[in-house]
Amino acid sequence: MEQIKKKGEISASMMCSDLVDLKETIRIFEEEGVEHLHIDMMDGNFVPNFGLGVDYVRGLRKLTDIPLDLHLMIKDPEYKLQWIGIKETDIVSIHYESSFQVQRVLDWLVPFGCKRFLAINPATPINSLEEVLDYIDGINLLMVNPGFAGQKIVPSTMRKAQKVADLLKREHREDITIEVDGNITPENARKLRSIGASIFVAGTSAIFKGNVSEYKNNIDMFRKMII
Repeated sequence: MEQIKKKGEISASMMCSDLVDLKETIRIFEEEGVEHLHIDMMDGNFVPNFGLGVDYVRGLRKLTDIPLDLHLMIKDPEYKLQWIGIKETDIVSIHYESSFQVQRVLDWLVPFGCKRFLAINPATPINSLEEVLDYIDGINLLMVNPGFAGQKIVPSTMRKAQKVADLLKREHREDITIEVDGNITPENARKLRSIGASIFVAGTSAIFKGNVSEYKNNIDMFRKMII
């Protein structure tokens, strides 16, 4: 097996956090060096749920300088990017399925200076990636159908992750980051790390287990799986 070059990074799923403990949670994440805060933004249209909104993003930026990993589960995101307050330090994932003009959305992200990721649902064929590799910095591979936390992994997505890694290798684009999102347990993270994933969205299956006093230990255990 080839050596994995990219560092394994945690993107903590803030949809799974308890607002009562938010300041303490952020303090722990800063102390533990959590690399990203994953923000699920949902419009009730692209997915049948409402998620974290622009006011939450603004408030979170006042609490911490941890870069945000903005996952836009919204219809026609190209018309809504200006609302969000995107920063150069952010990752922004738009869904392949959310717009008829995917390349246009990715182009419209360029002025923000952020990392541009393309998210794909479990049933979306990986050949949808081939024509946009020159437009993206990363792929956000959904391991569950988007919209709700706490789902079990779609089994076929493990094979799909390998196919994505093989595609990037075949196209000589191993510089493109693979992010995995959905039921990323420590064991699933270990398997996906061996395939080539380097950003792991960690929610109720990983770090948001038990009460806030247990988060540090949960992070330490999870890190061991993604070295």
